[in-house]
Amino acid sequence: MPLVPVAELKDHIGKELGKSDWLTIDQQRINQFAECTGDHQFIHVDPEKAKHTPFGSTIAHGFLSLSLIPMLMENIMVLPQGLKMAVNYGMDSVRFIQPVKVDSRVRLVVTLTDANEKNPGQWLLKARAVLEIEGQEKPAYIAEPLTLCFV
Repeated sequence: MPLVPVAELKDHIGKELGKSDWLTIDQQRINQFAECTGDHQFIHVDPEKAKHTPFGSTIAHGFLSLSLIPMLMENIMVLPQGLKMAVNYGMDSVRFIQPVKVDSRVRLVVTLTDANEKNPGQWLLKARAVLEIEGQEKPAYIAEPLTLCFV
């Protein structure tokens, strides 16, 4: 994770910070997410039934693809120097554009959109996170994750 002086955080607003490596969303990952969440809808876990849907295969849970944000943006997101801890502060918005089909490769594109000192020593960072699907014009989603940084 790139660390910058707090005085320089605002210099990064509006700039694309980078793109993650590609990650393959395989059936094993989808099945493990279904186990963790109890969401065993056939469109996610039954390849035979899913073949007969408009998608033609199983698809990842929307919340599975969304849950990848922290991992995929770990080496991209700028954070303040002197960071003691960073926590997920939620999302301002999420729009699922299209599903991620099994065995698709995805990557996250991150842009810093805001950085404000919420309290002394606490910086709230807002980003625009776009999950691209390899070979697809439209992304899987556009989200606005919030990260609270303690310095």
